[in-house]
Formats: sequence, C-alpha cells, structure tokens
Amino acid sequence: MRAIRRFTVRPVLPEVLKPLGDLARNLRWSWHADTEDLFRSVDPELWASSGGDPIRLLADVPAERLQTLSGDKKFLKNLRGVQADLADYLSGDLWYQGWAAEHPAAPRGIGYFSPEFGITEVLPQYSGGLGILAGDHLKTASDLGVPIIGVGLLYRQGYFRQSLNAAGWQQERYPLLDPNALPVTLLHDADGPVRIEVPLGGRTLHAQVWLAQVGRVPLLLLDSDVEANAGPERETTDRLYGGGTDHRLAQEVLLGIGGVRAIRAYCRVTGAPAPEVFHTNEGHAGFLGVERIREYMNDGLDFDTALERCRAGTVFTTHTPVPAGIDRFPHALVVDQFASFDAVPLDRVLALGSEDYEGGDPGMFNMAVMGFRLGQRANGVSVLHGEVSRGMFQGLWSAFDTTEVPIGSITNGVHHYSWVHPRLLELLEAPSGSTSPSVVDGYDWNRLAAVPSRTIWSLKRTMREELVAMTRTRLTESSLGRGLGAEWVDEVLDPDVVTFGFARRVPSYKRLTLMLREPERLKALLTDPDRPIQIVIAGKSHPADEGGKALIQQMVQFADDPAVRHRIVFLPDYDISMAKPLYPGCDVWMNNPLRPYEACGTSGMKAALNGAANLSIRDGWWDEWYDPAFGWEIPSAEGVDDPDQRDDLEARALYDIIENEIVPRFYDVDGDGIPERWVQMIRDTVAGLGPKVLASRMVRDYVTQLYGPAAASTHAVESSDGGAEALAQWKRRVRGAWEGVKVDHVESLDGDQLEVGAKLHVSALVRLGELSPNDIEVQLVTGRLDTDDQLREPRVNPFPTGTDMGDGLRRYEGWVEAKRSGAIGYTVRVVPHHPQLANQAEMGLATLPADSPTPPSAISA
Repeated sequence: MRAIRRFTVRPVLPEVLKPLGDLARNLRWSWHADTEDLFRSVDPELWASSGGDPIRLLADVPAERLQTLSGDKKFLKNLRGVQADLADYLSGDLWYQGWAAEHPAAPRGIGYFSPEFGITEVLPQYSGGLGILAGDHLKTASDLGVPIIGVGLLYRQGYFRQSLNAAGWQQERYPLLDPNALPVTLLHDADGPVRIEVPLGGRTLHAQVWLAQVGRVPLLLLDSDVEANAGPERETTDRLYGGGTDHRLAQEVLLGIGGVRAIRAYCRVTGAPAPEVFHTNEGHAGFLGVERIREYMNDGLDFDTALERCRAGTVFTTHTPVPAGIDRFPHALVVDQFASFDAVPLDRVLALGSEDYEGGDPGMFNMAVMGFRLGQRANGVSVLHGEVSRGMFQGLWSAFDTTEVPIGSITNGVHHYSWVHPRLLELLEAPSGSTSPSVVDGYDWNRLAAVPSRTIWSLKRTMREELVAMTRTRLTESSLGRGLGAEWVDEVLDPDVVTFGFARRVPSYKRLTLMLREPERLKALLTDPDRPIQIVIAGKSHPADEGGKALIQQMVQFADDPAVRHRIVFLPDYDISMAKPLYPGCDVWMNNPLRPYEACGTSGMKAALNGAANLSIRDGWWDEWYDPAFGWEIPSAEGVDDPDQRDDLEARALYDIIENEIVPRFYDVDGDGIPERWVQMIRDTVAGLGPKVLASRMVRDYVTQLYGPAAASTHAVESSDGGAEALAQWKRRVRGAWEGVKVDHVESLDGDQLEVGAKLHVSALVRLGELSPNDIEVQLVTGRLDTDDQLREPRVNPFPTGTDMGDGLRRYEGWVEAKRSGAIGYTVRVVPHHPQLANQAEMGLATLPADSPTPPSAISA
C-alpha cells in the first residue's frame, strides 16, 4: 500500500547533546570541516549512508549510541568547541562590519532573490550554475558578515533526478521532499506559522515560509503546499523550472511579490533591519519591484515617485548571453495578473517589461527588460558577458553607443571552503599574523611555492584516487539500473592517468559532443598504451530539451563501447555531492562552448582552485584571466559561418592541444617520477587564479560597487527634502521638454589635420527650450571612425557651463587633446544631468546635431 501522507519523527536528544540539533539546523556545517567531522564521529557508517545529512543522521542514530556519546568526554569536548566556534562566528565582527564603520551609508539589510539556491546536496533546491552561484553568494556573505536575507521558493520535488535507460536516454524522476526532513524550520509569529498571501490572476495564492539558516544569513523559502490553496495554486512550488507558461508566471509572481512580503514578515518577527537594497539575481524575481512600488503607493506616493524610490535601491544581475534563456510572457497573461493590483496602474506595469524597441515583440513581456528598468544598477557576470549584455540590450538605450549602455560587470567567484579539497586548504593556510600580499581570507595562495613537488604530486594522486572511487560507485549503480551489469566497472579509470573533467548543463551551445567530432582520434588518445587520457563527464539536460537529451545519448553510447569504457565515463545525476570529488580529481577541466554564449562558467574556477589546468574556449571568466601558466586556450573560429566547419576546426584544435601539449607535459617525469613542469603549473594556477576567482572577492565587489552605492541612492531619494518626489518631477519635466533641446551648430577652426598632442577647439550652439543649463550636460564626444563614419570607442568630454547668447541659445566651447593617431571623429551631444542619476544613459535621452554624424576630423601622427 502506498502512503498518502508522511511525517518525520525527530529524535529526543539527551540534554548534553542538544547542541547537535542546533548545529544540524545551521547549514554552516556544509562548509565547516570541524562541524562535519563532529557529525561523522557520531556514527561514521550512518553518516555515509545518510549522504552526509546531519538531520537524517540524528533521526536514525540508535538511542544506545546517543547514550554512549552522552558520556564520551572527548566527543563532548569537541561538541562544546564546535558549538562555541559557531557562536563566535555568528556574533563576531567580520569584514563587512569594518567596512560599514567607514561608510555611513552602508546598507543595514540587503534582500537577495533567486529562483534557486545550491547550498548543499541535502537541500536540493538548485538545477545548475545559477543556483550554485546563489548558494556561494549567501555562504560568502555569511563569512564576510554582509547583512543579506536570501529569498527563494521551496520546491517539494526539487529539480529532477537523472538516470539513463539501456539506450542511454535521459530519464527524469521527481522524488517528493518532506520539508520536515530538511534542514529548514517554519517561520512562526505569535499566532503560529507565518502565511503570505499573493494575488494570482483574480485568485489568492497562500504560502508558508520556511527558514534555512546559512551561517549568519537567513534564507526564506516560500511554499505553496498549504491547505488554504486549492487546485493548481497548491502546486505552484511543485518543482523547479517545471510546468507551462502559466505555471512559471505563478512561480515568479510568488517569488517576487511573495518574497517581499516574506521579508517584511521575517523582519517583523525577528526585528531584523528592513533591507535598503534589493538584488534581483536574474529576471525571475523581477516582480519584487512591482510589489515595492505598490507598497510606496499605498503610503501615498504617485507611481513615478514610487518608481524612483524602488529603482534607487534595486540591483539587477543578468546571467544569460542567450536570448532564449530569458523568461518572456504573453501580455495577456500579465494583464490578467495585474489588472487589479491595488492602485498600481496596469499600463505602467506593462510598460516595465515591454519590448518597445527595434527588433522587440510588442506582444511579449520581458522579465530581463523589466529588471533593467526597475534596477538603477545592473551587471553581467564576467567582463565579456558585460560586453555581450550591452549589445543584447542596447535597444533600451538606443541613443547611446553600445559601450555606454549602463550594464557593468562583476565576475562570478566560488566559495573556497565549499570547493577546495580539505588537504589542499591545509597546505594553503597562512601562518598566524602573516602580512604577505598573497594572503587572502586566511590562505596564502602562493604557499605551494614552498611545498615540495613530491608532496603536491602525492596529494594530487590522492585526489584522483577519490574521484576514481566515487566514479566506480556511481557507475556501478547506473550500469545496474540500465540492466548492463557492472562486472567491468572495477577496471574503470586509473589514478595515474591524466584525467579530464567535463560537467555542466547540456544545452546545445555548450557542445557536450564536440570531443566526438573525430571519434577514432579520441579513441586513440583514450587507449594509447603508454600515455592514455581519461575523461569523466556529467550533466543534465532540461526535461523539455530533446536536442540536449540526444547529445547525452550520443556521449553515453560512445562511452558504452567496451574498447573505451574504462577510460571515458558519463555519470548521471550531477549534483553537489558528485562535484566535490570531481573538481579536485581532475588534472584538466574542459569547456568548449560557442563563444560568447558562456556568461561566466564557474566550474572551471572550482577546478582551478584545486590545481587543475583549464582547457577552454576564451569565453566567460577564462577570457579575462587566461594565461598560458594556468592552462590552454582553444582557438575560437567565430569568423566561420558554417557551424559544422566551425565545430570541426575547434575540435581539431582541441585534439591537437591534448596530443601535443597536455599529454607530453603530464607524462614527462624526472628521475623521481614527478612531472615538474606539471607541478609548476599547479603552483602557478593556484597562486595566480586563487585570489581572483574567490567568491569573497565577488561579494566584496557587489558591496563596494553596487550595494553601497544603491544604499546611498536610497538614502538620497528618501531624504526629508522630497528627494524621490523631486527627482520624479524633474524627470517628468525633462522628458516633456526634451523635444525642444537642439544642437543648432557645431564648428572647429582648427582644420582637419592635427598632430598627436595638439588640442582641438570645438564650439557649439545649443538650444535648451524650456530647460535650464543645470538640467543638461553638453558633451564633446570623440572616437575612432568606422567605414560608415560611426564613432567607436567614444570618449566623453563635458563642456564648461556655456554662455547665454540670447534668443534661447547657449554657446558651449572647449578643447580636447588629440591623443591617438588615425581617423578620429567628433560630435556634440546633449544629455540630461542630475546629481541623483546613476549614469548619463539612465533616462535613455540624448540629442545630437541634426546632421550627425558630423564629418570627421582627421588627426595624423
């Protein structure tokens, strides 16, 4: 008989062991080695069989064992030490407290919204890189003391579990999760569990709020599986990225609108400071801005003033360079959702996500577009991705050059406590009081320079042994499940063979099967009798992506060949527990997307922190931090239009690098059997990339470049002199009068030939119409010219205030030094100017001369 309900019986811990329950409910154990070791010592076999889940461990440990531990002085001493360490960690001043003391406008609270969070495998609320990044963001915020409140959804079925059938086709299953068996607790107030209500297309969606404690950071997870809901509303949080368009919209309404309401409830219950900054991690949570506007309007503000207050404190991060990866909804669905959303005007809500630019679809509501319009500050997740994003969304700022589009970049990072092998971390630990410039977050990333090569090489072999053991265990389970038998699995992989890793989501642009372009050549590399290679592959395809599933099947069928299956494996059900031994165990991490479709690609960072070389297309983070000392660049054939030819060229380059550079370097050993050149690359990679790819660098960048300025803007627009209202009125006035702004005449008397170092004098007559000189800035814009006389790499030089010429004209003049030789062009531009604008393009307004572009001024060397 199948049970229709489940419940969890929690153990009654002896009084002296009660701290174990508190330690289990704070997810810091997932990255704190001493706490994990403490749980392991409770019962090593149970710890292993529980999958490293302390909640399951404590639920299953026999009462007799608990009684034994109650009298074990050594165990109790360790327990008290770990308990004290956590208490100190939760209460002590960390980096942020020092930074905030020097910055009076530092935010007291930050809301961080994401559709998924990858904290630990025992809380399966993630699908891939976005969730892992969000999890690392929260963990690092905790380590630095940043006052973040995370907000997401609790999916009762999580993301799917992946298996393979006999033919190698991906199979999905969705096991039901019991929140009572997870490291979460219900948020309660004096009346019982907190409930959130959200309007959903004329109905009411109810949700309860689960709290996961991520070190110092609370993570609020909304759950629609409550009795107050009926029908489809109850299933809103059934699974991550599941269901059709209506279902996805309901999830994103709950995440955005319900998430803000959950934060309000949490702050009311706990007394935590209300966030001054709201960070939208990808567009899924964008409706949080609409909810905040509603709050302000209910306080008596008009829409425009509410919008300014919302924008000032909102940060938006885009994570996709692929338009297909952006959530878009038909206007009719959004109309149905917001037709009666309190006092918020429907037409203004629709305008936030409207694709009202060249190439856009007026019938669609774009969540990323709304993110940019609601966030005064926005960023991509690598330097290259920032550049790509400025091109993708340039239509929102069409009056400006692509390089001036206000989308910056903060390159992702990874949480080293979670991803670096513990023994390597021990080697890198800095001596107390060390002031070396290579010391970051307590670790000396250059310390391997003083470690003997034999020690480094022995540790790397241990890492490979652990990967081999994990691979054989998982491959046995998979092979038996496919009905293929597993008697051959004990011969799979060799800890003395150079090991490649490839693990990520499987959309077509990541090109899982590029390595199969010349299968016989790959077979020769895998089966070389003297210098073979071996490859461990993992990844999931979205359940609706038949093309991605076909790529997995192609790879699995190749790996099933008895001639190579001991050297290449595909492991199903890629998750955090698989990733932790995978990254350290690899010598080379492969990444071969179609450039520039990889936003960042943090898996290569995790491998690099463990001393693995990267073999990658120059995409994402690898584009900005590639160095031959850290690995290899696969040349990108972006100029080739034929996709098959491009794949052939890049695959050939991949094989050549492996065959001619990687294999010789790995197997060329000295008299002691140590490949000194390879060991040096391990040292160089950890030292050179370690400080750069850390999530602590990333979170500090968010604090100093985005959160801090956003909080300052929030304080400015909330000032007692009517900051937001005055700014909204100013914007209305400027937009209404902008048609009257004209550049009547531009001239220079310096001729069209200048030498480098000479100064060019330019004057312009500008008609301001109903605006004042303080409302605008007149700019001299110079740049290189392309064949169509379009300015490239523009440089902006503001003119001085100008002189009133009468009849509504002002004369502006200034000088600019000719610093570069070649064909240089210039023009004059007028843009709005206000001290509370975050950038010159914020309003999207600019006026150029009527005959723009102006003829170029040629500057010769």
